[in-house]
Amino acid sequence: MDNVDAIVIGAGAVGLAIAAKLSERFPHVLIIDQHAEIGQETSSRNSEVIHAGIYYPQGSLKAQLCVRGKHLLYDFCKRYNVPHKAVGKLIVAATSEHSQLEAIQQKAIKNAVDDLTFLEAKQLAELEPQLQLNKANTTQSALFSPSTGIIDSHVYMHALLHHAQSNGAFFVGNSQFKCAFKTHSGFEVEIVNVSDHSTSKLCSPILINSAGLHAHCVAQKIENLDTLSMPKLHYCRGHYFSYSGKSPFQHLIYPVPEKNTAGLGIHGTLDMAGQLRFGPDVHYIDDLDYSFQPNLKDTFSAAIRRYWPALNPDKLQPAYTGIRAKLHGPNEAPQDFMIHGQNEHNIEGLVNLFGIESPGLTASLAIAEYVDQQL
Repeated sequence: MDNVDAIVIGAGAVGLAIAAKLSERFPHVLIIDQHAEIGQETSSRNSEVIHAGIYYPQGSLKAQLCVRGKHLLYDFCKRYNVPHKAVGKLIVAATSEHSQLEAIQQKAIKNAVDDLTFLEAKQLAELEPQLQLNKANTTQSALFSPSTGIIDSHVYMHALLHHAQSNGAFFVGNSQFKCAFKTHSGFEVEIVNVSDHSTSKLCSPILINSAGLHAHCVAQKIENLDTLSMPKLHYCRGHYFSYSGKSPFQHLIYPVPEKNTAGLGIHGTLDMAGQLRFGPDVHYIDDLDYSFQPNLKDTFSAAIRRYWPALNPDKLQPAYTGIRAKLHGPNEAPQDFMIHGQNEHNIEGLVNLFGIESPGLTASLAIAEYVDQQL
């Protein structure tokens, strides 16, 4: 039976970041994924935003790892020539929502994000004149976040893989985790080849469950792991519309988050080519289904007109969907990342990552540091 130093299950941005980090001190790190290529699920179906760390509860893993991860990510992108840009974000508010901007700024300061600035109506109009197109527009103020940016997530993941491979790690696609048994020296892991259904066995002292949408399924197949202590996972699908033609905006445009709703609202983001897109919305689903639901344009248009009344809905075109692994259901309070090491489950060498949704991409390198410390 072959031996490796560590096995990372899941080749999304977080799994690849963990593998890259572990490869710096372990020569034989194996990354497996049930898909043939890396980053085929959540990591390639999102807004590709580098978040500042504004909204998360003080002291939470999301807050700490997002702020730390943002700095690590910008440095990594510069070092490895990953396309990215700190375009900045505007959180725009109508007159009645101004007090909410103040609350957002105070939360950001508590999270060590102290670069937000208030913009009054005139300043906002100068920065993004298209937000002030008609008398019906009640947008009067905004918060500007200069450290929010965008990234090419696909190039980023390939850079992570290259870094890991340069240290001796290797990726094997079409490989599905079957089960793991605890041994005196670590884990005996069974892996199934998706193509021919053959089974192989490996021994490793370290096992990282970074399977994203499938993390709970993986955890249930690890011997001696108390499944009753695992948090419940909820699938949440978000739809994205692209906007035809040249973007009228130079920055990312976010509304003030509505109360008692999941997510940050339908916002406008840019990709590295300058394409404007809107999303995501929030739809809890029972199964992994990436289909684009019909008749959503009116709902999107109404949400976008909260901050951009001059929207031309004819330019909205269905683009893609993404699914997030949330630890809270509809009408429940948002939950933090859950990264369980030996202190939580009393199994040496095992780390399970649950509910790694946004800001997982931004936080990926900091999550990798955190996992490394757990080991």
